Amino acid sequence: MNLYDYNTINKVLSKHGFTFSKALGQNFLINPGVCPAMAAALNADEKTGVLEIGPGIGVLTKELCAVAGRVVSIELDKRLFPVLDETLADCNNLEIVEGDALKLDLNALIAEKFAGMNSVKVCANLPYYITSPIIIKLLESRLTVDEIVVMVQKEAAERLTAEVGSRECGSVSVFVNYYAESEVLFGVSRESFMPAPKVNSAVIRLKLREEPPVKVSDEAHFFKVVKAAFSQRRKTALNCLSNGLGLGKAQVASALEEIGRSANDRAENFTMEELAALAELL
Repeated sequence: MNLYDYNTINKVLSKHGFTFSKALGQNFLINPGVCPAMAAALNADEKTGVLEIGPGIGVLTKELCAVAGRVVSIELDKRLFPVLDETLADCNNLEIVEGDALKLDLNALIAEKFAGMNSVKVCANLPYYITSPIIIKLLESRLTVDEIVVMVQKEAAERLTAEVGSRECGSVSVFVNYYAESEVLFGVSRESFMPAPKVNSAVIRLKLREEPPVKVSDEAHFFKVVKAAFSQRRKTALNCLSNGLGLGKAQVASALEEIGRSANDRAENFTMEELAALAELL
């Protein structure tokens, strides 16, 4: 079955009475060059397990099954199950798990489903509305996976992979950099989807670090400081930290001076090491 053919997709969806849900951010890939490239980026083999989040109608899933030893796809929308039974009927190394990826215990799922595999990777075409929550959960959970290859909105990709200390850097950039090395693999035009969204996308790779690039005594506090520092991009770090953490400006100014920064600097200019030192001082 050609899952890149518009008429074929429409026929299958109509057969099962499926209609797209805006609330679930459903935009299915129909560009025949995208999913094979995503699957190839994993460098998977028969001893690789792949966890997919949101298979849709199975376009990416089918490509993952062709390169990996075992694929487990998490799907929230029960209406898609009969569709997937038809579109992925020939994929005998696939298991579809019903559930919400934001609520499931992914570590337990990986331990159960991928026992005996040499490596496990995550691959997904993420709905725009849950991009950040999913990325945060995948990284915070410290999953036993090598890397994460996902498609996200282009602007989100730029922010997620921004270098710490660059103008594009935000709190989520620092968060991602703390847990992983990131890169943009390639762009994907809006015309690659059915129905077409209003924005373009990009595929990114997050290669999980064995150790964070900086050491902090309290990770929760570190991220609280980072979030406060980037809370208002046009304001100085002094004002953002003072307002966001409820601290006196004199205390914040003293900490900034100790790490070699002025009261006029903005958080986007700080290095990871400076942010870590600042968190310890505050």
